[in-house]
Amino acid sequence: MRITKTLFNNSLRSAFFGVLFFVHLAEADAQQKAQTAKRPNIVIIISDDHAYQAISAYGSKLMQTPNIDRIAKGGVTFNKAYVTNSICGPSRAVILTGKYSNKNGFKDNENSRFNGDQDSFIKQLKASGYLTAWIGKWHLESQPQGFDYWEILPGQGSYYNPDFLTMDGGKKKVEGYVSNIVEDETESWLDKRDKSKPFCLVIGHKATHRTWLPDTCDMGRFDKTTFPLPHDFYDNYANRIAAQQQEMSIAKDMQMGYDLKMLQPGEEEGTINRMNAAQRQKFDAYYKPIQADLKARHLSGNALAEWKYQRYMRDYLSTATSLDRNIGRTLDYLDKNHLTENTIVIYMSDQGFYLGEHGWFDKRWMYEESFRTPMVMRYPGVIKPETKSEDFVMNVDIAPTMLDAAKVAIPKDMQGESMLPLFNNKKAKGRDEMYYHYYENGEHAVSPQFGVRTKRYKLIRFYKRVNNWELYDLQNDKGEMNNLYGKKGYEKITAELKNELNKQIDKYQDDDAKLVLTQK
Repeated sequence: MRITKTLFNNSLRSAFFGVLFFVHLAEADAQQKAQTAKRPNIVIIISDDHAYQAISAYGSKLMQTPNIDRIAKGGVTFNKAYVTNSICGPSRAVILTGKYSNKNGFKDNENSRFNGDQDSFIKQLKASGYLTAWIGKWHLESQPQGFDYWEILPGQGSYYNPDFLTMDGGKKKVEGYVSNIVEDETESWLDKRDKSKPFCLVIGHKATHRTWLPDTCDMGRFDKTTFPLPHDFYDNYANRIAAQQQEMSIAKDMQMGYDLKMLQPGEEEGTINRMNAAQRQKFDAYYKPIQADLKARHLSGNALAEWKYQRYMRDYLSTATSLDRNIGRTLDYLDKNHLTENTIVIYMSDQGFYLGEHGWFDKRWMYEESFRTPMVMRYPGVIKPETKSEDFVMNVDIAPTMLDAAKVAIPKDMQGESMLPLFNNKKAKGRDEMYYHYYENGEHAVSPQFGVRTKRYKLIRFYKRVNNWELYDLQNDKGEMNNLYGKKGYEKITAELKNELNKQIDKYQDDDAKLVLTQK
C-alpha cells in the first residue's frame, strides 16, 4: 500500500508540475503573441525618379496627388529628406542596409551588384519574427535575400505586360500596366500571408522612370494644361563647369522617339513592342495625331525645346497619376482589412528628379532637385497627423528607424539614425550636416562628386570628369546659380566647410573621397 500511495503521490506531483509547465509555456506564448501584436506592420512604397515638385503635399501646382497626400495628412511630411547617392540602385542598397554606398558596395548602376549576403534591416526583422516581402522593382542585379516572399521586375522592368522574376527561379509575363500589376501582386500576397505575424512589405514601383509611358486611361490627362517654364530653363551654367558638360538637357538630349514617342517609321521603343493589339491601338490613337501636328508646325530652336518640355511634363505627370492611384489602393486595402492603426506606411522616391529646372531631366547631382527626395510617413499613435518636419533626414535612416519601431536592436555598423526620437523625444536633435557621394562616371556625362550640406551652405567636390569645387549660399541662392568658391570674402566659410567635409568623410569611412582630397 505504501508503495502504491507513493507512486500515486509522485504521479500527482508529476502531473501538477506538468500542468504548470504547459501553463508557463502557454503564458510565454501568449506574452510573445501580445508583444508581437504591439509591433507595427511596415509598408514601404518606393517609386523611381518621382520629383517632390510633382507632389501636392509639397505644394506642387503641377498636379494633385491625393493618395500620397493621405499619408502626409495622417503623419509627417519631411520637407528636408535627402539621399546619400542620387541614383536608383545605390539608393535601394542604402535603404536596405542603412549604410552608405562605400560600405554596402553598391556604388553605381554600371558596375555594381548588390551583395545579398550582407546584413539588412529586412534580415533583422525576419529573424525577430516578421514576415518580409519585396514586390516590384528591385534593380540591384542580384536575387533578394532575407525575404519570405519576393517577385521582382528584371532590371528596370517594362511599363506594359512586364516580366516578373519569381522565387522558384522562373519568369512570368503578366498582361497589363505595371503600376496596376505591382499593386495586384501586393494585395495577393497580403491576402495569403500568415496573419498571426507582423509583416514588412516593400512595394517597388517602376513609375515614374524614363520613358514616362502612361497607362492608356491616363494618356492625354494633362493635354489642356500649359506648364509654366522654369525660370532657369535657359540656364547658361556660368562658373559651373560640371553643369556645362552634362548631357541631360531637355532641349539637346531628350530623344524625340525614345523619350517623347514621336516614332519614325520602323522605330520602336522596347516597352511599346510589348504592347498587345488593344494597347497599341490606344497608343497610336493618342500619339500619332500629336506627331502629325508637330510635323506640320516645323518647330526649331527655343520653340522646339519648349514643345519638348510640355510633352515631357504631360507624359511624366500622367505616369505619376497611375502611381498615386495605386498608392491609394494600398491604403484602401489597409483600411478595409483593419490594418491601418497598426501599420507604418512610408512613401518615398529613390531620389529627386528634374522637371525642367536648369533645362534638365534626370538626377545624379548634389543640387537640391536631385539630392532632395520626397518622403512622407504615417505611424498612428506615434506621429501626429499633419506634422511638418524641417529636420534633415536621409534614406540611410530608413533601416534603423524600422528596427527601432519593431523593437529590434539596431546593428552598430548601420550608419543611419532612427527618426523616431524626432517625434517622441522633445530634446532630440537632428543632423546639422549631411554627406553625399555620387560615383558614376558615364550616362548623362555627370561628373562624380561628393560634398557636405549644412543648414545654409553646400560645398561640392567634383572629380574624374571635372576637377573643381563649388560653394553655394542656399539662404540667398536657392536655385544654386552662383558658385561662390574662390570668391573674395568666402575664405572663412570655405575653410569651415572643408573641415566639416573631412569630418563627414572620416565619420562614414569614405576612403574613396579621402583619396581624392589627397590628390592635387
